[in-house]
Amino acid sequence: MSMILIIIIVVIILIIVGIIIKFYNNLVNARNRVKNAWSQIDVQLKRRNDLIPNIVETVKGYAGHEKSTFEEVTKARSSIANATTVEEVAQADNQLTGALKSLFAVAEAYPELKANQNFIELQQELSDTEDKISYSRQFYNDTVLKYNNLCEQFPSNIIAGLFGFKQSEFFEAHESDRAVPNVQF
Repeated sequence: MSMILIIIIVVIILIIVGIIIKFYNNLVNARNRVKNAWSQIDVQLKRRNDLIPNIVETVKGYAGHEKSTFEEVTKARSSIANATTVEEVAQADNQLTGALKSLFAVAEAYPELKANQNFIELQQELSDTEDKISYSRQFYNDTVLKYNNLCEQFPSNIIAGLFGFKQSEFFEAHESDRAVPNVQF
């Protein structure tokens, strides 16, 4: 009788240990997916950062007197390079997006610049990169959602708490990006 009780207790302990290992591994897997998704955003942001000096120099050739716009773009570009958290990167990214809008608004005033093949190619490359950044953000946020759900849902939340798994931040749009544009015909 005591041997059967010992076997039952050992089996129950093995089942509990197996469940803990399964949830722990799921949390590690999800956390690593979040890190991977973040690195994809980082790669695209660096790619965009590498394109910006070429665009600025091309525009400078036509509109050299627009110094404040160039300084704004340069400042915003360096703020992305210096950002360390998801929130800081999101703020710097929004700042850079605004600065680039200003730069392209300047470019609109120069028809010969808009017709410049180098500028057109750089603009297209930047547009492609922005699309990749957008997709990477969406993938990152989907991955963070899955990970955060694991950190909050029972019973994996117990394992997350025991082993120090912390929720990740979403990459959120700036308030100005959420505003509905005013369109008039």
